[in-house]
Amino acid sequence: MKTKLRICWLLTLMFAVMSCHAQKTARQWNSEVTAGWNLGNQFECSAPGQDGESMDIGEPDGADNAETAWGNPVVTKKTIKAVHDAGFNAIRIPIRWQCHITNPAAMSISKTWIDRIKEVIDWCLEYDMKVIVNVQHEKWLESRPFYANKEENCRKLALLWMNIANELGKYDDRVAFAGTNEVHVPNNWGKPTAENLDVQNAYNQTFVDIVRATGGNNVKRHLIVQTYVCNADFGLYNGDFVIPKDIEGNGNDYMSVELHFYNPWEYAGSGEYYYWGEPYKQYGKTPQSDETTMVNFFDKLVSEWGSKGLGIVIGEWGITDHYKGSEADRMHENVSYYCKTLVSEARKRGFSTFIWDNNRFGNGSEMFGIFDRNKNMAIKADWVIKGIKEGIAESAKPM
Repeated sequence: MKTKLRICWLLTLMFAVMSCHAQKTARQWNSEVTAGWNLGNQFECSAPGQDGESMDIGEPDGADNAETAWGNPVVTKKTIKAVHDAGFNAIRIPIRWQCHITNPAAMSISKTWIDRIKEVIDWCLEYDMKVIVNVQHEKWLESRPFYANKEENCRKLALLWMNIANELGKYDDRVAFAGTNEVHVPNNWGKPTAENLDVQNAYNQTFVDIVRATGGNNVKRHLIVQTYVCNADFGLYNGDFVIPKDIEGNGNDYMSVELHFYNPWEYAGSGEYYYWGEPYKQYGKTPQSDETTMVNFFDKLVSEWGSKGLGIVIGEWGITDHYKGSEADRMHENVSYYCKTLVSEARKRGFSTFIWDNNRFGNGSEMFGIFDRNKNMAIKADWVIKGIKEGIAESAKPM
């Protein structure tokens, strides 16, 4: 009898220990991301034939084919494996939900769509990759940061995230949720008003409150909130960004702030400058923003947010392919240098980074393609992969 009681006691203790498994904090989660990749222009597409700027919420005809609406082939398990094999251990999945809503009043999600999202998440987890699921290109939300829409949008956002969180709540702490994306006034990416900032802060609090309320794994799930337009300059100063209040006991331990970093844009995004950084000034004109600018900016993120216990996610960054004539090799070498610098400096500070890949190739503005999804995920920007790997290695060196 005593033996049976002892076995029961041991089993009870074992299950108690298992149930008390400490979920990773946001900072631990971020520090474990060696390199992250964006599955861009895939699941955030509008439905075929629908205007990408439409604010309509519903499920139009053809919505099930939205995944390929912007010219990409269907995502397969081989897609995810290729990213994993190239050295990435995390994937951010930008998702537009608004054209997959079966009941706008309840913000109910199409079973076909949520099952497809789960399938891709499952593939990522099979390769032990971390995952970020967000809401992206929800135009009814992103394009209306105004008091007139605040109450309605917060209500809809709460319903949408309640449905997402309940559907994905059984996933373990490798899966993180990000509340919004680049909220901004249409055709205006510049300085926000106090009204715009207040609405973004309300979105963040709504997101945190509703996900936590769904319980289970979501009580301590890594939640990622955003500055206005995901531009940290609109969050670091003047109290523009308000840290959402998490539930009692969590503090800031399970929350990160997300920013997007295509800096300097005239080098990384539009490609007006062909060189960046101190060692390359000898080869041509470079933008004023350089390594020192980047390091100082990253240090500011640490002092403003990291010091308060928050994690920091660079949810998007990228470098467009741009070159000219006989200097192409050196210019691509410079791209590698930029990637190495960004990844190493970010990782030294515990940030996670997710490079943007829009499957666009060529020479010029916003050519952020890395893997050619139409050609078996062939790597066409090996200089980018080279720089990222060098950055990972550099960040691992003793300080």
